[in-house]
Amino acid sequence: MEELAKLRQLLVAGNTREAIALVDELEEMSKKAIIRNIESYLVLLLAHLIKYQAEQRITNFWLASIVNAVVGIKKLNLRDKNSYYIKKEDDWNDYLEEAIELASLEAAKEAFGGIYSVEQLSTKFDRDRVIKMGFQLLQLTYQEETKKLPQIIQEFLSDRPT
Repeated sequence: MEELAKLRQLLVAGNTREAIALVDELEEMSKKAIIRNIESYLVLLLAHLIKYQAEQRITNFWLASIVNAVVGIKKLNLRDKNSYYIKKEDDWNDYLEEAIELASLEAAKEAFGGIYSVEQLSTKFDRDRVIKMGFQLLQLTYQEETKKLPQIIQEFLSDRPT
């Protein structure tokens, strides 16, 4: 990585101010990469929740993808023992609002064998309900141990009407 070589040069030269600025830049780049990965999992999660609601059923593949997405988000989002990249409450709203649009495109490719356009599919699910379910699943990532999430998510989905 070019930036690490530059950092080494700055440290060897004793230029701590520029070295610290470069470390800050590297931290920001890392955070953006982690957020992008979380967003990818979020789109996947919402796409499967859309299909679940629209088709009023869940396949083992969809369930596994939902669990994988939630567990992936939990692992990526945890910065350290007590700190997260995306906080528990309001921070998720913008991410969910943005992801639902991309998730609708993904869901339209697969739901009902891909026969419906995004607009047609959107009449078959409640957007706000999908976002609410996504938010509830995300909240589990702050409350539950990773190893317990698969069973809890399965129970969560089986307890909910589509």
